[in-house]
Amino acid sequence: MSLLAALLLLWGFTLDPATAEVFDTTAEAFLWLDPQSLLEPWANLTLTCQSAFLTKDFQLIMNGWRQQRVHHDTYVMSHQFPLGAVTSDNKGVYRCRCGVEPPTLTLTELNRWTMLSNLVEVTGTEPLPAPLLWPDPVSWITPNVATYLVCHAAMRGVTFLLRKEDDDNFLRVRKAQDNVVARFIVRHPGNYRCSYRTDTEGTPSEPSEAVTVTEYAKPPAPMLAFLGTYQTIEHPSSNAVLACKAPRNVFEFQLRQGEKMLTIHGARPLRELSLYYLNLTDMDDQSPLTCRYRLHRSLDTWSEDSEPKELMWSDETQPAPVLTAEPSSHDLEPGSTVHLRCTAPKAGLRFGLLRQGDTYYPLIQMQNPSGTEAVFELHNISTIDSGNYSCVYMEQEPPFSGSAPSELLELQVNGPPPKPKLEVLWTGVVPLGREAKFRCHGHARMVNMELLREGFHTPLWMNQAMRSTTADLKLPFVGPQHSGNYSCRYTAMSPLSFESGTSDPVEVIVEEI
Repeated sequence: MSLLAALLLLWGFTLDPATAEVFDTTAEAFLWLDPQSLLEPWANLTLTCQSAFLTKDFQLIMNGWRQQRVHHDTYVMSHQFPLGAVTSDNKGVYRCRCGVEPPTLTLTELNRWTMLSNLVEVTGTEPLPAPLLWPDPVSWITPNVATYLVCHAAMRGVTFLLRKEDDDNFLRVRKAQDNVVARFIVRHPGNYRCSYRTDTEGTPSEPSEAVTVTEYAKPPAPMLAFLGTYQTIEHPSSNAVLACKAPRNVFEFQLRQGEKMLTIHGARPLRELSLYYLNLTDMDDQSPLTCRYRLHRSLDTWSEDSEPKELMWSDETQPAPVLTAEPSSHDLEPGSTVHLRCTAPKAGLRFGLLRQGDTYYPLIQMQNPSGTEAVFELHNISTIDSGNYSCVYMEQEPPFSGSAPSELLELQVNGPPPKPKLEVLWTGVVPLGREAKFRCHGHARMVNMELLREGFHTPLWMNQAMRSTTADLKLPFVGPQHSGNYSCRYTAMSPLSFESGTSDPVEVIVEEI
């Protein structure tokens, strides 16, 4: 995984799903076809598996189950698997993976190999299989800023063609030379598809899926988030860390309160990311914070503003509020709504609702009521809402003093844990060598979702539901051994601790050999 991917996941950001679903640009294994002659591409083929690092081991997998493993005596970067002429015996879908170096002390199938490479389809027929098309870095443009579309074919040395729907005069051609991708600059909105051909007289391949490029008057808003999984109540002597992430590389960021730009120490670990270290004792305003960005030094246009974020801190010098539940906090029924009332000795305050975690108390709701109390609502409650809660408040005028937390209030919800729902994103039988995609529908954000198979204890795939209650899961390379019943579940991210029930199973039926 790249530094970018690791940092974004650490800060609660996810990778762009449009790109991640098409091609994993952080992969450590790459697979392509080397035809002996582009005039007869299926007559004599070699599959080349390339590693992102030196290794001794390579594995080629066909149709999700047939495996061919090679071990080298010395470290190399790639291995070629001769395929020869395409026949009924070697037609299919291929992926490869590389041995991890240095090997771990305890070798299992999970840590001895890289993740699977991109998919390569060998059909032996024309038209050739469709390529992949994805935007890089984004699927939008502005009046002065273009983007790129990347077309990827499994065969090296082909000629790529980019077409625009509803525009017969639009055609862009790129010769890939010794590469398997071509980059096309795009300056106009529309729906684009790419294809490729092996020679000037050859029939173009099947077209890729369409990619829509949208034009905006100004760049879309960035994302502003607190460092870590959950926001917390900070002490005034500490620093709050905010991360502003743009959808692409940018020239400059701004952190703002209303129309005022804040001059605050920050860092740029990545060109699309800016970190801000807020010294709370220096803050003279409690209004919400937003951020925006500028793409280039020569452009005066700023992006849309991010969604606002409010800060909350407390020096615990004010009297603690009182937290009560309506109805009573014990023996609550699943599916009902509970009102948590936080009462303070005066009005004009900012209130925060906290939930007890393993190591700290996450801030889960915030309100700015005009009176002396805030009423926090928990809807459609279940056993995952059981736990200890408290509340705090802080003044909204200098010196922004805050209260001690209220006494803990325990909520007890009856019944079994809620069950998520697992949805299959295909119809009928899953073809050999393809992906089986699922969607797990849960009841809470900030959870880890897992794909389970009946009879197995270890999850087959995991994903995070950060800003929604759903996450996509998959079997990345289906073989006949994957037929069976599958379900999903979710668990809380630290510091909270809860686990859902297991969804009702769905059956996966894989194409017969």
